[in-house]
Amino acid sequence: MNFFKQIFLNKTFFFAFLLVIAGYVLGFYFPVMIQISHLLLFALILISLMDLILLFSHKTGISGERTVQDKLSNFDKNPVQIHLQNYFPFRIHYTILDEIPEQFQIFDFEMSGILSSKKEIDLKYDLIPNERGIYKFGKTNVFVRSPLGFLERKIVLHTENQIKVYPSFLRLNQYSLQNFKAHINEIGQKKIRRIGHSMEFEQIKNYVSGDDFRTINWKSTAKHQKLMVNQYVDEKSQQVYCAIDKGRVMKMPFDGKTLLDYSINASLIFSNVVLQNHDRAGVFTFSNQLENLVKAERRTSQLQKISETLYGIQSNFMETDFGKLYNYIRHKITQRGLILLFTNFESMDSLHRQLPYLLAINKSHLLVVVFFRNTELEDFLISTDEKTDLYERTLVEKFIYEKQQIVLELNKHGIQTVLTRPEDLTVNTINKYLEIKSRGII
Repeated sequence: MNFFKQIFLNKTFFFAFLLVIAGYVLGFYFPVMIQISHLLLFALILISLMDLILLFSHKTGISGERTVQDKLSNFDKNPVQIHLQNYFPFRIHYTILDEIPEQFQIFDFEMSGILSSKKEIDLKYDLIPNERGIYKFGKTNVFVRSPLGFLERKIVLHTENQIKVYPSFLRLNQYSLQNFKAHINEIGQKKIRRIGHSMEFEQIKNYVSGDDFRTINWKSTAKHQKLMVNQYVDEKSQQVYCAIDKGRVMKMPFDGKTLLDYSINASLIFSNVVLQNHDRAGVFTFSNQLENLVKAERRTSQLQKISETLYGIQSNFMETDFGKLYNYIRHKITQRGLILLFTNFESMDSLHRQLPYLLAINKSHLLVVVFFRNTELEDFLISTDEKTDLYERTLVEKFIYEKQQIVLELNKHGIQTVLTRPEDLTVNTINKYLEIKSRGII
């Protein structure tokens, strides 16, 4: 870097220079102030030269690096650490201007402090990305002041790197724990009613209090002269797909995130639960065409493969073509499985246009349509006075009622549904999956 580009004047220098100018002004009325101002100006130049020598007494001055995870989790706090080491023989005042990726729109970020001679320090801050994709970190600019404080030296640390932002993988462990709790009929904040059992036989065991008497194996009981029961487990290696609509209806924002963002984050966590339950997880997206297919498998690398596919998905603002979706599923997914369809319907008319295709898909697979409650309309209904805004309240109530009618219409045709608030999407979809598994209807 050019020598002169590293030098900056500090506030102390300007205050001292203003004092010198004030002395010269007073010299018009008090001639003795001219001599004093000469001395002050000489002292200012001398101290500035001494400060310059101190700041450039060491070629490197300070060293440092920025530590960021290999990948960032969308909508979660991600720690960033800056390590600084002081090589100067004196204590320094530092100000750090870190070049954060433009997606964060943070242009006034800085960190300041004091670092003793020959010491090092770790500085930490958190970043919360709001969109997936590639984030470019720039240089780390450090402005250093000596104890004199008249000048600053700019030291540039070359810490440039690129980081990928993936769907919210930091919450995988949280929902893995909740999935474990499903064995005691509980997940999230909701109790699951287990209906019946699946028909995959595991073993014959001794009867204990609490076993279902309908599973008594009478032949084995007669042979061993004591009650024996058949034990069943949930069927495994079943095919489960997350189908994500990335058309214009999924661009609707709630709390800073679009419905597409909610669906992608939920799909990653849901796929993790599916794999832990020994089923095969897969994903694909669709709008006017079908893309990003990850075939349902149960491999150790499957979750990473799904994450790599989901991180770059963006809405294309096109009208969703459910006809192409049906044709694609009919030809590409021939084995019966569970298809979790993330989309949104705002009116009965929009549902009726797509209902024939949904019915056709449901004939070959178990289809679960996941769509969203409009929380902003519900909050508006709560916040307004019943005696005022009658027309607006009537319209809002109509839209909310129509959502419930969509659920009834789909259920009437034998299609499973999940109508959920966007923030509750993950918990509700996992609950639905575990309910379906417990009923053995895939």
